[in-house]
This record gives sequence, structure tokens and C-alpha cells, in this order.
Amino acid sequence: CSPAGEQTTVGGAEMTAGDAETTVGDSETSAEDTREAVRRFAEEGVDLILFVGGDGTAVDVAETLDELDAEIPMLGVPAGVKVYSAVFGVTPEAAGRVAADFDRTETREVNDIDEAAYREGEVRAELKALAEVPVAEDLQSSKQLGGGTVESLAAGVADDARGNPGTTYVLGPGGTVGAVKEALGFEGSPLGVDVWRDGEVLVRDASEVGILDHLGEHNVVVVSPIGGQGFVFGRGNDQLSPEVLRRSEVEVVASKRKLDDVGALRVDTGDEAVDESLRGWRKVRVGRFERRMMKVV
Repeated sequence: CSPAGEQTTVGGAEMTAGDAETTVGDSETSAEDTREAVRRFAEEGVDLILFVGGDGTAVDVAETLDELDAEIPMLGVPAGVKVYSAVFGVTPEAAGRVAADFDRTETREVNDIDEAAYREGEVRAELKALAEVPVAEDLQSSKQLGGGTVESLAAGVADDARGNPGTTYVLGPGGTVGAVKEALGFEGSPLGVDVWRDGEVLVRDASEVGILDHLGEHNVVVVSPIGGQGFVFGRGNDQLSPEVLRRSEVEVVASKRKLDDVGALRVDTGDEAVDESLRGWRKVRVGRFERRMMKVV
């Protein structure tokens, strides 16, 4: 989409933006044609790049924008077999509505699947780029909602943990945080709390006392809400006591689907002052870099 509502078309005939007009040709196109089109769009100062395709095309668009250091949002019209990126409308119609009505953007992940793993029957999404994408309720691709998100957010927490030497990570129970433990290189206690610092598991299946004994100067508690209920503290993780929480930062992680199901997050630590300190709007990690604002009640 070009400034002042002028239409820009790429694919087999013409590309126009402003007063410019370029013949692309009728021959078979390649990834380089996509990238060249994006370069032209950037030169013309378009407001939005709306593209048709799958994850491969999304990667071409996002990587070219990154190379150009161009702050132009992008939005995909799904038309490919592989649609695991968070930059597509659910349907072509939804993409059109988003393009017409959006008033803000958000940083989203551009993924592509590991081809070798895919040939072996395993779907494993790989982060390829980050992109600014128009925000709307029906923006997110249904495949992205269900696939790759937990793995991606687990990798993000693990990256942060390795990059913060001296920080003690208190990792709560459940499958989502279990993926974080796996990303850190160890098999955690699935229903218990494990304590990790600087590449070492300090204690497995820790009690409140065990956690307190191993806290340091800087501590981060990583938890995920209970599916269907939304409780972050006070249900199934009593080891994460008010005293532990008073000495720690809190990072909440969850898949987008889980957050859609719970609606809001809840706390019940048994200490009203601690509960009150946790209430309000909080950023929840839903991907390697993505976060969603959720209200804690």
C-alpha cells in the first residue's frame, strides 16, 4: 500500500508507487524478485507492505526490510502450505480488514520450518526475523497459535538466563516452564520447582525452605498460568511463597492459546500485600521476543 491510497501491485505485470511505474515481466519469478519489489516499495515510502504467500515469502520481505533498516509494517495474505509466522491474517479476507483498519503495529516473529526435520515428519519452527505487523484481533494465523510458540518462548527465557550471570532462576511446575528447563539443558521435576543458576541446577523439586536457601542477590521466578483457570500463584505452586516472591522478580510465560482461554490472570498467595503488588497489567512472554499485555486480578 502506497502513500495517499495509491495502489502498488507486484507479481506479473506492473508495480506502481507514486508516479513510478516498473514492468516486472511475465516470466517465472524468484525470491530475488520479491526482495527487489520490497526495495522499491521502501524507496517510494509506502505505508504497508501487503504480500501474498507463505513463510518463505514472509522471510524474504522481513529480511529485506531489516537489511534496509526500513520501519515499514508488513502483513501476509496466507496463500502457502507453510504458514507458521505471526505476520499473516487468518484468511485473505481477514488480512484485508486488518490492512484497511489498523492503527498501530506490534513486533511479531517471522518463522520458517526446519526442512530436514519436516522431511522426518517433525514440524519445528525456526525464528528467522522480527517484523512490525498491524495489530488486530483476527491477525494471528491459527497455525502459529498452535505450533512452535512454547518452544520459542522457552528459547527466549533460556537466552535471557544464560545472558544474566549470577541471576538465580526459580522455575515453577507445568509443561510450559518444563520446556524452559529443557531449553536450559536439564530434565526438571514436572510438578515441582527447580532452582538454576549459571548453568547449574542448584536444587530439584525444592520446598519453600530449599528455594529460600538458594536465592541470591538477583532472582527471577518463572511461572505459567494454570490452563482454564489462569492462576499464576496459589494453585499447585505453594513453594513459591510470599517470602520467595518478595525477594524475586516474576516472569510469566504462556502460549497464546492458553491466554486466549483464561482471559485474565489470578493470584492467591495468602498474603494480600503480595497479591496486590502482583495485580494490574503485566507483560506475558508468548514467544522468543513477543509479549502480550494481560491483567492480573
